Amino acid sequence: MMHVHILQHVPFEGPGSIADWLSQKGAHVTWTRCFDPAPLPAPAGIDLVIALGGPMSVNDEAEFPWLRAEKRFIAEAIANHQAVLGICLGAQLIASALGARVYPGAEKEIGWFPISAEPAAPGSFAFPAHDDVFHWHGETFDLPAGAVRLASSVACRNQAFQLGTHVIGLQFHLETTPESAAALIKNCAGELVSHRYIQPEADLHNAPAANYARINALMAQVLGYLVRDAD
Repeated sequence: MMHVHILQHVPFEGPGSIADWLSQKGAHVTWTRCFDPAPLPAPAGIDLVIALGGPMSVNDEAEFPWLRAEKRFIAEAIANHQAVLGICLGAQLIASALGARVYPGAEKEIGWFPISAEPAAPGSFAFPAHDDVFHWHGETFDLPAGAVRLASSVACRNQAFQLGTHVIGLQFHLETTPESAAALIKNCAGELVSHRYIQPEADLHNAPAANYARINALMAQVLGYLVRDAD
C-alpha cells in the first residue's frame, strides 16, 4: 500500500482534488498539520511527501518556528530519494530546504492565467505547451541547484521545476476545486486588489467547471509520474 504524508499549513488550504486521487489509489495517508503542531514522522517508509500551500513565507521562521523542522524533513526525504511534491508554499519550501533563495515576486498572480512549458528533458514530466491554471501567490524562488525548469509565465519565470526523477515543485495550484477556491477567497479576500495579474472576486467565483476538471486531470498526471515506481 502506498504511504503518502501530507504537510498542511493552514486549515483552509487542503489537498483539493488530490484527496480523491489518493482515495482511488487506496493510499495510506498520514498528516502533519503545522497549525496544530505535532512531531514530524521519520521519512523512512513514506512513498510520497506532499507539501501544500499557505499564506506565510518560508522566511517567517521567527513567527512560525515549525518551518525549520519542516525544511529539514523535506531535505531528508529528498536526500533519501523519496518522491516529494510541493505546491505553491510547498514548492518554495523545497527550494529553501535545498539552499535556494525565496523572495517576493515582481508580480502577484491570483486567478486563472497561462503557463508555458519549457522543453522537457528525456524522462522528465512534460506539461502541455500552454495551459491556463489557477494561481494564488506573491513570492517566487530561485531554482535549487540541479533543478530543471518545467514551466514559466509572463509574471513569474519559475512556475514549475523538477529535481532528479522524483521531486516536483509547482508554483500554481492544479489541485484546486470550486470548494477549495471558495475557501481561499473567503480567507484571503484582502489580497484581491485591482492589478493586472489579480482577477476580480466575481471572475474567480464564475470560473467554469471545465477549468477545474482540466487542471485536476493534470494534477493526477503529476502524481502518477511521481509514484510510478511505488508498489
